[in-house]
Amino acid sequence: MSLSFAGALRTSTAACALLAGLAAPALADDAATDLPDVVIKEKPTIAERFQLPNTTESVTADKIGRTINAVDTEDAVKYMPSIFVRKRNMGDTQPVMATRTWGVGSSARSMVYADDVLISALFANNNSQGAPRWGMVTPEEIERIDIMYGPFSAAYPGNSMGAVMQITTKMPEKFETSAKQTEAVQTFSNWGTHDNYRTSQTNASMGSKHGDFAWLVSAGHQNSFAQPISDITNGTIPTGTRGAFAATNRFGANAPVLGAGALLHTEQDNLKVKLAYDVTPVIKATYTFGLWTNSANAHVETYLKDAAGNPTFGNIAGFASGTYWLDQLHTSHSLALKSDTKGNLDFDLAATHYQMDQDTQSTPTGVTATGANFASTGYLAKLNGTNWTTLDAKGIWRPEGKDGEHELSFGGHYDRYILVNPTYRISNWISASGVTGTYSDGRGQTQTTAGWVQDVWRLQPGLKATLGGRYEYWNAFSGYNLATNGISTVQPSMDASAFSPKASMAWEFVPQWTVTGSVGKGTRFPTVTELYQTISLGATQSNPSGSLRPERFRTEEIAIEGQIPDGKVRLSLFQEDVQKAMISQSSSLNGTTTSYIQNIDAIRNRGWELAAQKNHVLIEGLEFSGSVTYVDSEILRNPTWRSSTSPTQSVGKHAPNIPDWRVTLAATYRPIEEWAMSAAMRYSGTQYSTLDNTDTYHNVYQSFDSFLVVDLRTQYKLNDNFEAAFGIDNVNNCKYYLFHPFPQRTFIGELKVKW
Repeated sequence: MSLSFAGALRTSTAACALLAGLAAPALADDAATDLPDVVIKEKPTIAERFQLPNTTESVTADKIGRTINAVDTEDAVKYMPSIFVRKRNMGDTQPVMATRTWGVGSSARSMVYADDVLISALFANNNSQGAPRWGMVTPEEIERIDIMYGPFSAAYPGNSMGAVMQITTKMPEKFETSAKQTEAVQTFSNWGTHDNYRTSQTNASMGSKHGDFAWLVSAGHQNSFAQPISDITNGTIPTGTRGAFAATNRFGANAPVLGAGALLHTEQDNLKVKLAYDVTPVIKATYTFGLWTNSANAHVETYLKDAAGNPTFGNIAGFASGTYWLDQLHTSHSLALKSDTKGNLDFDLAATHYQMDQDTQSTPTGVTATGANFASTGYLAKLNGTNWTTLDAKGIWRPEGKDGEHELSFGGHYDRYILVNPTYRISNWISASGVTGTYSDGRGQTQTTAGWVQDVWRLQPGLKATLGGRYEYWNAFSGYNLATNGISTVQPSMDASAFSPKASMAWEFVPQWTVTGSVGKGTRFPTVTELYQTISLGATQSNPSGSLRPERFRTEEIAIEGQIPDGKVRLSLFQEDVQKAMISQSSSLNGTTTSYIQNIDAIRNRGWELAAQKNHVLIEGLEFSGSVTYVDSEILRNPTWRSSTSPTQSVGKHAPNIPDWRVTLAATYRPIEEWAMSAAMRYSGTQYSTLDNTDTYHNVYQSFDSFLVVDLRTQYKLNDNFEAAFGIDNVNNCKYYLFHPFPQRTFIGELKVKW
């Protein structure tokens, strides 16, 4: 049932009642209200520094340590309201972040920063290469993470339509060093695969501060074995074989499971060097270098046996696509200069560069006609030389000084994304050698120049308005494609411009309680891969879309947020209307499924989010936090729709990969200061991966299932120098697919020393 924006409030009667009940103590006499202590932070967050109007949620390193089994950096946000990161395995290279209104196929509809470095890969918008480069940050570096919801700040481009995540990392104030060892074991059972998969991770850091100069060096190594990332399926069971498992595909057609694919073994290393120098007492210069490497191989397991009982691939090419070698080396650089006068004028200057120095994947062209062997020939896909560069200059002007009537922030931005993605035919896929020709190619560049301004206007005590605007000029050029059929295309250059106004009003109607109304328009320009990348995988061909138009959107939010005794609570109502949304569609011709990206005329996402946090619940030392998010998503217009399976309609259907419900609950009990025991729950509701919502069969390969996962953790912190933890992720052993089979019950142990 469709909801109007005003109707969303009526549908959340229970949530409002809960909000009112929690608020009641806070609206009583101030003297009787036991509010949390005010914590004065030495270093303000980005949202505080620039007085951003966005709804913001945060998690600190201390809370991460107490409550989360954080093996990888992306684990740190797994219980944040409306946030989901699709992590398929330990050390996953494709953990895309989903937000309130967009799912895991929308990597370019959110932004992730680590200090001044943009680690979102905004050269793509997909479930694979578009994932943020989480490996550039280790969990041990994190000081805090702040998530700002919605595109309500002029300081960020249209890619912020979902959310902006800011990861703040630590810098030492004196000499310190630390080491941490993490061990994890997953027990997995699905179809004919039953095994345990281990991950071992070592992290170490050393740093100090000498007068005006501070430095930090951190490094990590991870050796991980993953459960199958894919199932090998086919429309029929190969003649003369046995051992297949009867199953359907996500549309209900027969798709027996013949084996397990992409059983990954990865070895990853990262190195981070941070140098900081206090140029003056109020101006700091920082340089950061990051290096990340990944060496991975994926193998397959066949369930099929021939008449003689020998393992066989049954001449099914899917076994070849689930087998590959991957070799990656990426580097990042950032240079920043910041002032913190807290007076009339401050500035931020930052330049970043991210480079895929080495990024190759080799895979066999097929399997042999009999037996369980691969062809010696293969394909070699390269992203070597793909890179992006960003430049930002920001200023803050306080005409009447800090806390004056006006605070004006402004800035300029430049970015450039370069895609280099040829795929070659090779004579030996195992050694990734012997190039015999070019199979396909995709190259191109995009760049954006922008300027923005934003004014925070304190109209009177308790009433604040924020007005801003952002102007952007975008162009795409040097586009070239070579298709697998040998046809080459020089893509035409494109350009577009956009102005994005923003407005917000915040009213503290009683002490510690604020209602905020925000509206923001924005534009998301096509990524360089949406325009120019060509990918071929088995019987599926993904073609570039060189004539895409930018998607334009309007987002609204009303949020009520306030303090309750030892905690806080917030209710947000939101609506997002998107015109010309860029979403992948597909059609079938002569047995080949072709995927392509087209502009969908209109999509509307709206709903509500309730988030709460409270300490000392019923008993001393018991902490609680949780969130509930409901989204009603609907495709309003899509005249270009073509179905690959049947004459269905997409209008009136849910937009892909957006679940209707998301719920997180977490509780931590600290009987004494040294111990913390936590239990947490994550739930995701119904979602579809197709525009016509015909993928209604679940718990099969490529389906997107609802799931409920429970995690446990116990931390023992003897002192500032020693801590240990043990946890279990997915203790209820929920078996579910999000296209891929997801991890089952996993045991995690940690030991950390610091001196």
